[in-house]
Amino acid sequence: MKSGCFTDYKIFTGNAHKQLAEEISEIMGKPLGKSTVSTFSDGEICTNIWESVRGADVYIIQPTCEPVNNNLMELLILIDAVKRASAGRINAVIPYYGYARQDRKAKARDPITSKLVANLIMAAGADRVLTMDLHANQIQGYFDIPVDHLVGMPILAKYFKNKGLDNLVIVSPDHGSVTRARNMAEILDCPIAIVDKRRPEPNKSEIMNIIGDIEGKNCIILDDMIDTAGTIANAAAAIKDLGAKEVYACATHPVLSGPAVERLKQSVIKEVVLLNTIPLPQEKLIDKMTVLSVAPIFAEAMTRVFTNGSISKLFD
Repeated sequence: MKSGCFTDYKIFTGNAHKQLAEEISEIMGKPLGKSTVSTFSDGEICTNIWESVRGADVYIIQPTCEPVNNNLMELLILIDAVKRASAGRINAVIPYYGYARQDRKAKARDPITSKLVANLIMAAGADRVLTMDLHANQIQGYFDIPVDHLVGMPILAKYFKNKGLDNLVIVSPDHGSVTRARNMAEILDCPIAIVDKRRPEPNKSEIMNIIGDIEGKNCIILDDMIDTAGTIANAAAAIKDLGAKEVYACATHPVLSGPAVERLKQSVIKEVVLLNTIPLPQEKLIDKMTVLSVAPIFAEAMTRVFTNGSISKLFD
């Protein structure tokens, strides 16, 4: 492989999602770099890189999922370590970008944490970010370095296309996901519907209305993440009450915090399709869940970054 001034690339990972990092490295035919990420007795994070990275194109795979603060610090410290070891280019591969929901000042004295985290990643020394389905597309603009923004929706659309469901409607669980729903509807050649909701406080939602024809239809609710599953479960119940035939749900990031698993288990949703941008422990897996891997698309994107290939052509 040749890539401008880089003659070699190396892949490292923290503790956030080693299984995904191993899948990606296996597809790329490159073993994970030798490193350890541990803690001192007081909880401070300690990293050791056990091989030379001088002049190499380095990829650090680390979603900033639960425990968010630990995994974010691991990412920053790994970036700092390889920067000080004279890596040629440092690529932060962040399948799930945490702190993304606070992306603007919704009310007085709100922080903008997605910008703060972007600043931290750049200050640590990253030269490029590779991520998937940011909570808001404008977060790409918070970085002053290149951001390759991958999309998980085509993986989900392909899965449902292969199921051969008829009378489909793609449902956006809120106004912010309409574009994502419309793009999936184009692939599956079906209409969309929109859930009109309000959020009285964080992690709580109330369904106000359903815009679109869903009666007698198989409905697929599409979102970027499922956190406490309140939005998805409430939307599914409302859709079913209004005459939907079957309700499916899918999302890129399975955050699944708090009562999420129990809510999904008790919901009217027939199947929940998720991507593995975040590790799912065995206790969170239930019978109605299907988990698809993002390793192939990340491996291809990383290869194209190294070879100066086009990332956008992945989605043509």
